[in-house]
Amino acid sequence: MFKVGKLELDNALLLAPMEDVTDIAFRKICKEFGADIVYTEFVNSDGLIRANKKTEKKLEITEEERPVGIQIYGGNLEPMIQAAQIAEEKNPDIIDINAGCWVKKIAGRGAGAGLLKDPCYMQTMVESIVKAVKVPITVKTRIGWDANSINILDVSKRIEDAGASALTLHCRTKVQGHSGDADWSWINKVKEVINIPVALNGGVFTAHDVVRAFNETNADAVMIARGAIEHPWIFREAKQLIRSGKFEDVSIDERINTCLRHLKYSLEIKDERAAILPFRKYYAGYLKGLPKSKDVRIELYKQLHYAPIEEILLKYLHELHTHNLLEKDYSE
Repeated sequence: MFKVGKLELDNALLLAPMEDVTDIAFRKICKEFGADIVYTEFVNSDGLIRANKKTEKKLEITEEERPVGIQIYGGNLEPMIQAAQIAEEKNPDIIDINAGCWVKKIAGRGAGAGLLKDPCYMQTMVESIVKAVKVPITVKTRIGWDANSINILDVSKRIEDAGASALTLHCRTKVQGHSGDADWSWINKVKEVINIPVALNGGVFTAHDVVRAFNETNADAVMIARGAIEHPWIFREAKQLIRSGKFEDVSIDERINTCLRHLKYSLEIKDERAAILPFRKYYAGYLKGLPKSKDVRIELYKQLHYAPIEEILLKYLHELHTHNLLEKDYSE
């Protein structure tokens, strides 16, 4: 049971906070497909206290996303406390502390996974933030800095003692980044030493991975990151698989229509160019495995306006129908 504040969820599926990915538009899409809790992009504490407009925009959440968490990061105590207080004003359901980002420019200055190098300081930071706000505080971290300094058992106890409501564990070290296998065995080890809920993160790319994660560990929740970027239907498929042992394949129509709906959501919160340029990273996922999709993506990459993008995709869908290519399994 993933119990945080007023939230009580069985087999909870969480959308991980991801920089330049989990904006309102993508969170809405994942929520529609069954994500139980969604999280904002990483929000820089220093940017927040300086009232940086770009940073402040990442705090925006909508009622239809709930429950939704805001994730903040930083290496300095006072800015993190102030950032949590600013985030609280947006009335999120959760405020999450990023203690797992492995990127050098973040971890190298003591933020993100850099906090793993000083567990005492991490505990002080978490405890100070818990005392400064009323919103439930959770922490997302990794098993350690590198293979020779895996300290998650000590860190997890400190996080619980500091008053955090839950822990999300990315089952790799900071040095691993996204490489190598995630070691899920650490979930059960952590569950043996703390009583707060623990979410598993890392190495989850398919609905079958989700089910295996729940079956092989005592995780209270599974957090999905890159697996959702290419296939946001993973949440729906995982729930169907848990419930009935099978899931419905995504049709070609749904792929194309979801892509367009996602882009429309982006256009609701950004101007056309600002929405379309970063949206290019999603085309590969939405069109993955479809016939001649590479040529279509090349044409889509050239476009800077919604109308021609819609025309290209709907024409492509019509061609797929015409050539009787519907209902093939493109989920792999």
